Amino acid sequence: MNDSSRGSSPGAGYWRAPEQPHAPAGPGYDGGEAAQTRPMPPVPDASGGPQFRDESALPPERQPHPGATGTGASAVPGGRRAARTRKKAGRNLPAAIGVGVGLGAVIIASLFVEKAAFVGVVVLAVVVGLWELTSRLSERKGIRVPLVPLAVGGTAMVVAGYVRDAEGAWVAMALTALAVLVWRMTQPPENYLRDVTAGLFAAFYVPFLATFVVMMLAAHDGPWRVFVFLLLTVVSDTGAYAVGWRFGRHKLAPRISPGKTREGLVGAVAFAMAAGALSMRFLIDGGQWWQGLLLGLAVAASATLGDLGESMIKRDLGIKDMGTLLPGHGGIMDRLDSLLPTAPVVWLLLVIFVGSS
Repeated sequence: MNDSSRGSSPGAGYWRAPEQPHAPAGPGYDGGEAAQTRPMPPVPDASGGPQFRDESALPPERQPHPGATGTGASAVPGGRRAARTRKKAGRNLPAAIGVGVGLGAVIIASLFVEKAAFVGVVVLAVVVGLWELTSRLSERKGIRVPLVPLAVGGTAMVVAGYVRDAEGAWVAMALTALAVLVWRMTQPPENYLRDVTAGLFAAFYVPFLATFVVMMLAAHDGPWRVFVFLLLTVVSDTGAYAVGWRFGRHKLAPRISPGKTREGLVGAVAFAMAAGALSMRFLIDGGQWWQGLLLGLAVAASATLGDLGESMIKRDLGIKDMGTLLPGHGGIMDRLDSLLPTAPVVWLLLVIFVGSS
């Protein structure tokens, strides 16, 4: 989930108010698609800056008085406080909703009409995600990650995971790693270790984690397992957004993602556990409601960690979004950040609770 879109539609899985605008961090891009990728603003000090996330959006006549002091909401003319002002979305809301609905329709249609079609959707997402990640690494850090072996190997991983389960995915992962090592040998040896290490990270982070989605799909009730996985991840993000937007006061990880709050995390857990209990009881063959509570708790934790993990990557690269492919959302990787680390968690718990087939 990208950092800049927390004020967008709850249906898109966002769960915090927009961050303060700052000057771009790091050097600009050289052109092309990269020129459209917005730089990541520096993380404000947790002890300084505006006391409330929406202060900077206030018109001049309603800005806090220069002489105002204290740790509470800053006083403004008319006796109103900055904390009570309406928070505003940080992205193009109609575009975000439209793209979200369109993506959801494609995913659900492919999922329940033909399993092979959904595998194709996963492969497409993996290849585009790898392209975004390797492009940003090259532009911002000069890291030359070979895309061709990653794209071919990533496709093989997803297909092998669906056909041969975990054994096939591991074999494809090993062959992909070998291909990255050999492919990089065609270039000068400088920074060889750095480049192949980044390539192995990309292979694990995007296609290998995605194989757990298609491994869920391979079960007899596979489409419902994948649907529950997607549903709980979206519900977790939506609950975090709704509660964090309304009640968020205490920052969760200010140095990584200043807009995330502890209250939002509580909302993610509560929403995901409730949805998990209902999903396991009514959508999964042999599932029990108490299993859904545990599943929802695990999803809220892994989705939050995944979101923070990609925020760390983007802050290190000095960018706001991984791409510009999806209007109102950013790039494909900005939509996969919560899903990828959650997939193995849901796959494992469903295997434990109801079996693998």
